[in-house]
Amino acid sequence: MSRIIALFNQSGGVAKTTLTMNLGYHLAQRHPRRVLLVDLDPQATLTTFMGLDPVELSKTVYEAVVGEEPLAIHGPIHDLNIAPSNINLSAAELELVAALMREMRLKEALAPVRDDYDFILIDCPPSLGILSMIGLVAATHVLVPIQTQFKAFQGTDLLLNTVAGLRAKANRDLAIAGFIPTMHDGRTAQETRTLNAIIEQLSPLASVYEPVPRSIAFADASEARLPLALFNRKHPAVAVLKNIALSLEKL
Repeated sequence: MSRIIALFNQSGGVAKTTLTMNLGYHLAQRHPRRVLLVDLDPQATLTTFMGLDPVELSKTVYEAVVGEEPLAIHGPIHDLNIAPSNINLSAAELELVAALMREMRLKEALAPVRDDYDFILIDCPPSLGILSMIGLVAATHVLVPIQTQFKAFQGTDLLLNTVAGLRAKANRDLAIAGFIPTMHDGRTAQETRTLNAIIEQLSPLASVYEPVPRSIAFADASEARLPLALFNRKHPAVAVLKNIALSLEKL
């Protein structure tokens, strides 16, 4: 049974897309061509990071969730496959409002290809809208990146309430895969306090993984359209990402 993991946080700028690409890469090293990334964000950042031009794509996730067409999949790229996105997906929020069984659209689109993959990672948009909902309904697990800043941590209650609501009605089997502290600078007392609070308050709910350090190398790797491990295999964050990916295999 493939594990479908939605990376979700209603706040932007928490390194969600960076994690999706890099964790996918490390999983793909152990499961070659058996990892699918799904870009569910109209900004199409994951699509761009993977080296595709969103403007040039004729078929994306939009056609699958709105038009109920077969899911368009590209790859392999770095041993990964990707169902890309572009700006057309921004119209889906309005077009799905009155759609029949709208919450099930992504789950149904993934059904024909699910057995082809060991892992499917969904990069959800930074919102609590319909697109995030269909991503969470399609998922078996939700993985939550949390920036180690006080303001970012404050929004966790809303996120957890959203997940609890979906588990109560739309996806009773949705499990929390864990929480990943991101963009962490251990040199600052404020971020250290926030990290300790994340561990103390969230570890009873699910695993709190080792923090991913703040580094300009992630932006440089993304600009080069490469996972960090291919851009700079000796970077300290590579080992952190690899360990998280290994933990996800145990789900």
